[in-house]
Amino acid sequence: MKVYFLTLGCRVNQYETDAVRADFIAAGHTVAERPEDADCLIVNTCTVTGEADRKSRQMLRRMARSNPSAIVVAMGCASELAEGIVDADIVLGTRNKNQCLSAVESFAGKRSHEAPHVRPEVSRADTYHDFGTVLSPEGTRAFLKVEDGCNKFCTYCVIPFARGRVASRSPESAIEEARFLASSGYKEIVVSGIHVCSYGKDRGEDIMSLLDLLRKISEIPGIERIRLGSVEPMSLTSEFLEGLASIRQACPHFHMSLQSGSDTVLKRMNRDYTSAMFAQKASMVRRLFPDVSITTDIIAGFPGETDQEFGETLAFARETGFSKIHCFPYSVRKGTVAASMEQLDPKVKKARTLELIALSSELENGFAEAMVGKIVEVLIEQDNEGYTANYIRAKVQRDAKIPSGTFVSGVVTGTSGPELIVK
Repeated sequence: MKVYFLTLGCRVNQYETDAVRADFIAAGHTVAERPEDADCLIVNTCTVTGEADRKSRQMLRRMARSNPSAIVVAMGCASELAEGIVDADIVLGTRNKNQCLSAVESFAGKRSHEAPHVRPEVSRADTYHDFGTVLSPEGTRAFLKVEDGCNKFCTYCVIPFARGRVASRSPESAIEEARFLASSGYKEIVVSGIHVCSYGKDRGEDIMSLLDLLRKISEIPGIERIRLGSVEPMSLTSEFLEGLASIRQACPHFHMSLQSGSDTVLKRMNRDYTSAMFAQKASMVRRLFPDVSITTDIIAGFPGETDQEFGETLAFARETGFSKIHCFPYSVRKGTVAASMEQLDPKVKKARTLELIALSSELENGFAEAMVGKIVEVLIEQDNEGYTANYIRAKVQRDAKIPSGTFVSGVVTGTSGPELIVK
């Protein structure tokens, strides 16, 4: 069969799509470049926000209509929670994606679209499903998933319901995959998970088990950068950060999820910190990692958010000096505590989101400008462009084309918006 893949959502979703794609290729199937050319259409869905859930359904509907003869598969977080996905022949959840190949081949063998749907296994066994070694389609940077699930239950979030409780990959398996990625030519490894700082928690371990894993990965020849996925601020202990700073390949880039800079909103969100506590963690990171880039997520228009509370968020974000803010208008997620709270006017949420986007652009450009005159190392991806260790996009000005996967050192001579110009 020719199979078309579409991924919505996070890095973990992308990793899992790569794993499913590898299963199909190993079985002799091929990847279609366009949905119209495919015999099977696989959509890896997302439900982190209401918009993500809407888009997941929209794309499934569009796929089904554009290619009526193809087998349509819905898998992932939206599939796990949704009760009425109708535009798919096969529906898989989050912890039975490994059944995708067998489900499709079985369905195709029946040669009838009247076969019963494969419904999600709402698994709460808290066991990590290991896909084995997964080759990323990206040429220089590979994702390494080491954890799944979340135990936090923030009042706005459905991910613990979709992904289940924390489940950690064995260090032996993670290291085996890291070796495979290094031998395949990848220079940068992004260690990812739904709540990566909870790695080992299901085994009674603390965040130092994640540090031990990172140290072992750093010993693998060929790996020159190790980057962490999104981290929870309160998980970053001084012992962990000091240990991480001692790893040569550890990138000075932290995506620390804030969600709000107002203490009263943070309390309603069931976040386990105050703005002062977050600031203390950010200060610790900056002390240990020179030229560190700290990015974040902020939700605009959380239920009951007043003008004063939103002002506190803007002021805190500016004071903290994030290098980029990922902004999301609050969306009601069925089954969460926040869904029953007093909701804001959509126009207010939109206006606040636009304010945050404007602030993010200002901070992003300012961070880039502060890098002028400094020496940076760029990992080239294509067209002489790539990323610095602190995850800033950079254009290297050279007459010759630089091969992908090459590290180039140079001086930042200027900027083009948030992008660095390096000579």
